[in-house]
Amino acid sequence: MATTETAILAGGCFWCTEAVYKDVIGVERVESGYIGGSVPNPTYRQVCGGDTGHAEAIRMTFDSDQVRYADLLDIFFATHDPTTLNRQGGDVGTQYRSAIFPLDATQEAEAKAAVARNAANWPNPIVTTIEPIGEWYPAEDYHQQYWEGEGQRNPYCLAVIPPKLQKLRKSFAARSKAAAEKV
Repeated sequence: MATTETAILAGGCFWCTEAVYKDVIGVERVESGYIGGSVPNPTYRQVCGGDTGHAEAIRMTFDSDQVRYADLLDIFFATHDPTTLNRQGGDVGTQYRSAIFPLDATQEAEAKAAVARNAANWPNPIVTTIEPIGEWYPAEDYHQQYWEGEGQRNPYCLAVIPPKLQKLRKSFAARSKAAAEKV
């Protein structure tokens, strides 16, 4: 019987983060949304304005018998830049911050360990925050599974997502659904 757990991560654009985790073996569901802000039921437009305090994030459910939370965190640190404060590439603002939202004390300890473990992989200090869990707000429907649909025609996604997927499939081949299909 599967042991289903939940993780919430913010690594910049949620379209990009969602695309990476949808390719991870053991990840059962990925939902884009907003967390960490003060405005109830924010809209994409409000969050993009940078005034709500929310981060674009993903909430995923995963089978911890197939993939550990620590593995998900290592993938997180490898597939976005955790050293740029409130920025991922051309996306600038607190809504694009690198953040982990642990759901309990065990996840918080794992998050702190992952920051320490991954620090040597980057030339600059990791600025990823570990934030208290707050209210989760799913993003509008058109943001869900974006890469599989509109993202394949979006120049921004075409420039940013394939390199992230390539890094996942190279550095974490044993964790990638697409890499496993090639074997």
